[in-house]
Amino acid sequence: MHISAKTEYACRATMVLAIHHDSGKPIRVGTIAEREGIPARFLVQILLQLKGAGLVTSTRGAFGGYQLARHPRDITLWQVVRIFARDTDRQTTNTELETSISRALLTVWNDVADAERQRLESITFARLVEQASAESCNMYYI
Repeated sequence: MHISAKTEYACRATMVLAIHHDSGKPIRVGTIAEREGIPARFLVQILLQLKGAGLVTSTRGAFGGYQLARHPRDITLWQVVRIFARDTDRQTTNTELETSISRALLTVWNDVADAERQRLESITFARLVEQASAESCNMYYI
């Protein structure tokens, strides 16, 4: 599985929104960009794509920003990844000559893609927030 920078940035931005979901307040683009080291202009494009997919909402004005459109438990990693990943559909053969070997390999590639999709569908942003929170709580400094 290849995850592009854009896909990772989208997941990280969604995580920030998920972490702040319970506050009920929109998060500014600059806050997300600074926190996660994402170029702000690039982040705006990503957030607009997430908005177009119905995963985030935006509020204009001085106190505006972005929020998740649904609770983090209702948004899966797959829902974000499929917006940005180019190779999330079924695999196709790369050869002009289809043989029994190429068909067997294609079956395997598609099985792997299906398993990958199913795994990503099983992971919610609420779960990822819990995991990130647990990891930050387990950190200690000397």
